[in-house]
Amino acid sequence: MRAYLRSLNPRLPRDVWILQVGGLANSFGNGIVIPFVIIYLHNVRGISLGVAGLVAAAGSATALFSGFVAGALSDRMGPRVVLGGALLIQSGAMVLFPLIHTAWHAFLLNGFLGLGSGAFWPSQSSLLTGLSPANRRHEAFALQRVTMNLGVAFGGLVGGLIASSSDPHSFTVLFLADACTFAAYALVLLRLTPSSAQHHHDAGSYRQVARDRPFMSYVLLNTLLIAAGMSVVVELMPAFAKNNAGVSETGIGILWFVNSLVIVIAQLPIARLVEGHRRMRVLAGMAVLWAGALLGFGAAGYWLEATAATVAMGVVTSVFAIGECLHGAIAGPIVADLAAPALLGRYMAFSSQSWQVGWIIGPAAGGFLLQHAPFALWPVMAGVSLVGAGWALTLERMLPEWVRRTPRLDSIAGVGGTMPNMAATTDEPLSTDAKPAPHPADEASWIRRGGRRAAGTRRR
Repeated sequence: MRAYLRSLNPRLPRDVWILQVGGLANSFGNGIVIPFVIIYLHNVRGISLGVAGLVAAAGSATALFSGFVAGALSDRMGPRVVLGGALLIQSGAMVLFPLIHTAWHAFLLNGFLGLGSGAFWPSQSSLLTGLSPANRRHEAFALQRVTMNLGVAFGGLVGGLIASSSDPHSFTVLFLADACTFAAYALVLLRLTPSSAQHHHDAGSYRQVARDRPFMSYVLLNTLLIAAGMSVVVELMPAFAKNNAGVSETGIGILWFVNSLVIVIAQLPIARLVEGHRRMRVLAGMAVLWAGALLGFGAAGYWLEATAATVAMGVVTSVFAIGECLHGAIAGPIVADLAAPALLGRYMAFSSQSWQVGWIIGPAAGGFLLQHAPFALWPVMAGVSLVGAGWALTLERMLPEWVRRTPRLDSIAGVGGTMPNMAATTDEPLSTDAKPAPHPADEASWIRRGGRRAAGTRRR
């Protein structure tokens, strides 16, 4: 057992672990709030489910704008500064959430929250990528999933014990607690070493990213998967469970805890398990797993209720969480591997927007299905997930050979052909003596453009 636990050590630099401390605090606050936002809007403030779904989508709509701005600013100013600003914006928005009484209040504040959320993801992903050795990125992103879900697990459990639709003031407690965790994460960023704020001279543009056809195809695929899977489960499943299956707020908190606990336990082993395997095949398997889980949620709500529904949905939630672990081992690292360093913030911005657009489409369309035909929601979204599985298998042929597989722990960049044109190094990238290894996307971008170098990059 000790040997197995030691084998899960992701072997990451100190600053990556510091970053995860802030992420843990922040995700605890998110876990307190996220499962209960639709319930708060519908059951406490009397906003219809269809409109509540549009409110959730509104935050993602404003995040589209701020995400692209944040990507460019991360390349220009460094991701740490942008991430700190995003956290403070979200903290301010959450402080005002108890003031929501009408639909337009909800649209306004969720839109403001979305400005911070849109800037949060590309800057955090860029910062994490810069702090991590190239052949350990999948472990770094897996660790991020672990810490985030550990916080969300306990946050959801605590939120379920506090929230009560018969007591509006209980939601005020949730929102203020979440605001404090955003501010705490911003303070943690000050503990990072100065070298973590290094960034490339900004000499690129979004046009260069948009010309990367394999990457843009992946962005569209991820949009589809998020819209049909994760956004529906996160935003709409709690309301479905309460209103169509009689699951209590405490039961919803337990479901949230189960989802996150499975990810905490399984994410690092699954990240290690996918090493050496083709990424798009793993992603296709994840989409099939999600499709089965979506059908399971609908079946549990249709045939069961109250305690029995809670137990059945807990089992289904565990299956869905395994799919999330597979997604976590693929999504961030493949973007980092495709991106040229000078354009990393912009690549991460496009990747983040795939989540944001998915979070617009899923709750907006799914909210109205949930209102008018709640049991049709689940087979429809399962069908869309299966389309995504086929798309992933098709996309594999478009990817550069060295991006198709997740690198192994013992693979050193540049050795054995795993990642071409990268220098072997065991230095931590943030040490004063370490030199950054050449990034394979520099060469790949140069080749894809017919020999024309991307702005801000050099052949090494």
